[in-house]
Amino acid sequence: MTDSLREYGPSRFLNRELSWLEFNRRVLALAGDGQLPLLERVKFVAIFSTNLDEFFQVRVAGLHAQLRAQVGSVSPDGLSIQEQCAAIHACVGELATRQQELLQKELAPALAEQGIRVTPWDQLGKSEQEYLRTIFEEQIAPVLTPLAVDPAHPFPAISNLSLNLAVIVEDPETNERHFARLKVPNGLPRFWALPDGEQFVPIEQVIGAHLGGLFPGMEISASYPFRVTLDADLEYDEGEADDLREAIASGLHRRIRINAAARLEIDDSMSPDIQELLVRELSLGPHDVYRVDGLLDLSGVWQLYRMDRPDLKDDPWTPITPRGLRGDEGRRSGWFFDVLRNGDVLVHHPYDSFAASVEEFVWQAARDPRVRAIKHTLYRMSGADNPVVLALCHAARSGKEVVALIELKARFDEQANIERARLLEESGVHVGYGIVGLKTHAKIVLVVREDRDGIRRYCHLGTGNYNPDTARLYEDIGLFTASSEIGADVAALFNYLTGYARAPACSKLLVAPHSLRSRLIELIEDEMRAGDDGEIALKLNSLSDPGVIDALYAASCAGVRVDLAVRGICTLRPGVLGLSENVRVHSVLGRFLEHSRIFRFGSEARGRRYFIGSADLMTRKLDHRVEAMVPVEQEDLKQRIDQMLEVVLDAGAKSWELDQDGVWTRGGEETPQERFQELARERSP
Repeated sequence: MTDSLREYGPSRFLNRELSWLEFNRRVLALAGDGQLPLLERVKFVAIFSTNLDEFFQVRVAGLHAQLRAQVGSVSPDGLSIQEQCAAIHACVGELATRQQELLQKELAPALAEQGIRVTPWDQLGKSEQEYLRTIFEEQIAPVLTPLAVDPAHPFPAISNLSLNLAVIVEDPETNERHFARLKVPNGLPRFWALPDGEQFVPIEQVIGAHLGGLFPGMEISASYPFRVTLDADLEYDEGEADDLREAIASGLHRRIRINAAARLEIDDSMSPDIQELLVRELSLGPHDVYRVDGLLDLSGVWQLYRMDRPDLKDDPWTPITPRGLRGDEGRRSGWFFDVLRNGDVLVHHPYDSFAASVEEFVWQAARDPRVRAIKHTLYRMSGADNPVVLALCHAARSGKEVVALIELKARFDEQANIERARLLEESGVHVGYGIVGLKTHAKIVLVVREDRDGIRRYCHLGTGNYNPDTARLYEDIGLFTASSEIGADVAALFNYLTGYARAPACSKLLVAPHSLRSRLIELIEDEMRAGDDGEIALKLNSLSDPGVIDALYAASCAGVRVDLAVRGICTLRPGVLGLSENVRVHSVLGRFLEHSRIFRFGSEARGRRYFIGSADLMTRKLDHRVEAMVPVEQEDLKQRIDQMLEVVLDAGAKSWELDQDGVWTRGGEETPQERFQELARERSP
């Protein structure tokens, strides 16, 4: 650490958890953007809630686990765990209040003007209530299960993210009051639609209006909605597991049943004694309770977004087929490989078609009689009808050597990945799960083909998951190449992941956790030696690794210009005199989720080096994941990446900029994503 860094101490970092909450504040700002179509704004309300759910399941639950273990560590910015929990509670409370204000004062009235109304039960007409009473009796009541709490009935396990009613009943004969919990089943819609197709009633209010029928002979004193968020971490010892897949399947079961609570959301009307009961039974503290003046679980407004109202949404976007991959239906088998022998191909999703590039590549490999082997990493795969998964199954059934590296520990996708692993194995695919203690996050495909002039390797290396659903929603880039050096590196990496081998000494790839961090530091130091002619431009999802940030600070002090496009977490403080005055940080959010990672080092005068891949600059990803970054060396493709970076780093674009106090300010007119759509249209025939 240099003397200048020691001078600033922990204050040179922003807090990681609060930085993430500032990212979600930017998401919520999109819900308040009156220039967006109305249902797109509603969508961002839902995304904000879903993001918060994940944050509490992972990050806040992790802080709770440290408290239970009496870990006394502090964050890089110097905050204790207790201080972080208190700051999180204050920030989330503020953001949740803003979310409710947006929905109630802006979005709900605007929706009503468009014939879409979320109507409380007590504002319904008599005929509408009668209709819902029939619905309740015929469709809702049969799936409800009231659970009493008394000496004979212990407090029930509360399932993660479930919506519940705390019901207080009174026995008219004894005047005794009792508590019961009523879960809203997952299969019910968040809002029940009335026959006019225009009114939607919150499901908990429909149930709450008919509680008497569920507790016959009792009087309903009160009912209060509440919702619990649990720790999402699985409980298994990977090092001791004989069968990782079975261990994780077992862990899923335990997570459902016993994982600790991380958050309690309650209706603002809940009485103090019921709140106290829930807090006690869930072993929570005062910073874990969030009183909400409005509806709980606003992730449920996805239901409104899915309405068939194209007039209230963004115009549909149709991805283009990249120029080098266009052709008529009559093209012979294996033409994709002819294209790659003539040069690399770069694709930019969702502006470029995933189906016409990645899916086509894997399917051609699966069907081509010259292809001998296909090796593939899979992280988040979507449903069983994923064309990439089906292509691998087809290839294996055709007698090809097919290997799939599946990351079973991809959080929230564990069950789906277990199911896909079984499907692939049943088709004859060799399924592996990577290295003990490391998540395999690299996005790579290797195709081994017997060409007329001998065996050749063809590769795809990307920034995004091989998932056709997210490929329409996530911004990602990928490189197709027949480079023999890159092919050799990718082959060595697969051998490391599937067999007993030491970490590969790659000539081209930067691979975590072995060489990526050290090579990045070397590349940063190269720019420092260039002084005022030094340039670094990085586009990524998150930047929080203290070592990398300190290296960027040192580069700034040496006169290097550092431009960062960071979608989410950024714990670096830009613009601090004597520390980071040469660093600018932008953030792009919008219609598509910015997901690509691009690293560029060097100036136009000296020459530049370019890398794309799977790695964000976070400690756990650099140290505990297998990540791969690939160089882009073809001149026309380097120019394309320069264009991408220019668009996302344009000071006049509609994006956010970070200041040294951690405050993000939005400015500009045209969004970078609109510009990318324009560029895609220009590439289209």
